[in-house]
Amino acid sequence: MPSHSRASGSPASGSPASSSVLRDRDFRLLWLGQAASQFGAQAGLVVLPLIAVVTLDVSTGRLGALRAVEQAPILLFSLFVGAWVDRRRTRDVMVLSDLGRALALAAVALACPLGVLGLPTLFVVAFVLGVLGVFFDVAYQACLVRLVTRDQLARGNSALEGSRSAAQIGGPALGGALVSVLSAPVAALASAGFFAVSALSIRRVQGVRGVRGVHGVQGVRGVRGVRRHEAPPTSLWRQILEGLRLVAGHPALRAVGFASAAFQFCFAALMTLYLLFLPRGLQLSGAAVGLALAATGPGAVVGSLLAARLPGRFGHGRVLVASALLGDGVLLCVPALHGSGTVTVCLLMGINLVFGVFSQLVNVTVMAVRQAVTPVELQGRVVATINFVGMGLTPLGSLLGGFLADELGLRAGLLAAAVGMTLSPLSMALSPLARLGRTLPGRQRTMPG
Repeated sequence: MPSHSRASGSPASGSPASSSVLRDRDFRLLWLGQAASQFGAQAGLVVLPLIAVVTLDVSTGRLGALRAVEQAPILLFSLFVGAWVDRRRTRDVMVLSDLGRALALAAVALACPLGVLGLPTLFVVAFVLGVLGVFFDVAYQACLVRLVTRDQLARGNSALEGSRSAAQIGGPALGGALVSVLSAPVAALASAGFFAVSALSIRRVQGVRGVRGVHGVQGVRGVRGVRRHEAPPTSLWRQILEGLRLVAGHPALRAVGFASAAFQFCFAALMTLYLLFLPRGLQLSGAAVGLALAATGPGAVVGSLLAARLPGRFGHGRVLVASALLGDGVLLCVPALHGSGTVTVCLLMGINLVFGVFSQLVNVTVMAVRQAVTPVELQGRVVATINFVGMGLTPLGSLLGGFLADELGLRAGLLAAAVGMTLSPLSMALSPLARLGRTLPGRQRTMPG
């Protein structure tokens, strides 16, 4: 696709430039970099805890604290990162984030053989990885709308989310295999290598559109015809509030935020019960539990592929509501299962496969809608705001899951949480999202006041 089409932002939907996002060199470089980064991140989620267990022999409590330290930046920094990313070139943010993660893991790999690696160092590295991961995730989602045309968002998101799903399947297994077959330092170095590949690939992306925002139109080196118009700087807090106001004030974005919050809250409760129900309620072995959970990954890949075509054929609203209802509704079948035999394991795999397909179909379609209605200069803030709203409720959901297990028992508690999961598709069905047609809605043109 010529960079002129991206800069104009209004290509004809049937033009050759918009026919296939995969023909665009810049998108392929972004996709390669994002895939490498996701594999590095997913492998790192396993490598760092295994280093703590194998090399430092930490307790389960400290291991849990290590995981929490890496996840904490999502809550602590998402809103600030969203506003900050909107001030910067997303390409540069992604490159610097992955270079930082590569250096952090390389430091771990170097510290292991030197005998200077301790738990405090791992905590620092885990926190750095978490912070930089927030920067990268916000930036790559905000970058896509600056790189491709509106009618390519569905296929672009499908490709990016497909690679993320593949990384979620293969990344942890790769990290565990590297630690087992080679050594912890080599595994850390290999994860660093993924981030380095990502940085090198994304660094070559040239066709990102400029953004008129708090610092005027930001051009990108290598793109001609982009003029900078300086605007008075806006405070970071005001930018954050602009993102919050847009999400709260835009009917579609408000519906996405509410549905995301309902899903994350109830899903956190359900997963707390689910991970207790499988080994204790059904008496499944660890291998059987892992096999059942792994079925979600291939389903997510299929869902990403379907998301490239189904919304354009049946309408975004119908696909969103139906997919959310099928994906969340299938979890109502889990409490009905009994025994630990092959049939039970196969049924669990089937349930998780269906959940993976339709939940990912919802994820990709929602992402395309969100990107289509959000002004380019507010993409980062909207991504961060919705992530903050959704992920902010997960600790409360996990506590609710434990409460339901104590008060109702595993089976009844799991059923209650599964019923709660239907709040998300119900909220979509009653919102403007349900009325979306085959084409994506238009983008709001003015900044919220």
